[in-house]
Amino acid sequence: MVLKLIDASEANPGSTIMIDGVPCVVRSNDMSKTGKHGHTKCRIEAISVIDGKKKVLVASGHERFDVPNIKKSRAQVLSINQSMANIMDLETFETLDILIPDELKEEIKGQDQVEYWDIEGQKIIKKRI
Repeated sequence: MVLKLIDASEANPGSTIMIDGVPCVVRSNDMSKTGKHGHTKCRIEAISVIDGKKKVLVASGHERFDVPNIKKSRAQVLSINQSMANIMDLETFETLDILIPDELKEEIKGQDQVEYWDIEGQKIIKKRI
């Protein structure tokens, strides 16, 4: 469920939009002047929230993008099995199995508290608290 829709010309740096079904944070939005036919072109550079890959696209200024719903929650790590962590949400006490990002594998241990994000049904661990 997307939060709302915005035009490409409204995608400011720091905002989160969906590009090809992937939630991305906008790094820059270069807009050209209106041309003969009156449409602004936007060159949007964004970084994927999930895997960190860079995405670049050119869109018309009136093209609409989805703004994803991001829910940030805290959890406690119950156990770690290779690259998966079994965590328990500290509000709902729900247990989840989530893949540990490569940059956090050495940092996260059992019984640690972590912040995880639920982005359109995809859950990812973002940091150790």
